[in-house]
Amino acid sequence: MAKPMLDGKRILAVDDEPDVLTVIEEEILQACPNCTFDKATTYEQGTAMLKGNKYDIVILDIMGVQGFDLLKIAVDRKFATVMLTANVLKAEALKKSHDIGARAFLPKDTLGDLVPFLEDVLIHDHKSGWERLLDKLGDYFDERFGNEWKKKYPFSY
Repeated sequence: MAKPMLDGKRILAVDDEPDVLTVIEEEILQACPNCTFDKATTYEQGTAMLKGNKYDIVILDIMGVQGFDLLKIAVDRKFATVMLTANVLKAEALKKSHDIGARAFLPKDTLGDLVPFLEDVLIHDHKSGWERLLDKLGDYFDERFGNEWKKKYPFSY
């Protein structure tokens, strides 16, 4: 059997909702019990962990923990970072995440597919990762934002 791609990886998730962190942790550790999973529920905890550790993947909520500020820290440290949201599921937030340097932007209602998205983040660079994400979730985003959202918030690859 092939070794799980997340095997041996160190992952940080920052979200102000402990139940969401529990779901993320369960999804990841079920797929790969040999990875290290850290979590934080506040901006301050997230900042300390980002500055004090090295991570292969960082998962950040946008609301409640100043996710965009944490994203800047993670990107500066060269951590592959995924934005996760329910409340700020808007085209502007998607574009801002891309422009700051997030590698993916996932709606919380896609948590059941979290592990394959994280594997894509490990495989693909920023450009090809966003192309794949928009291919996979393009219909989802079109339904949420309307068919014209890409014209208003164009992505440069």
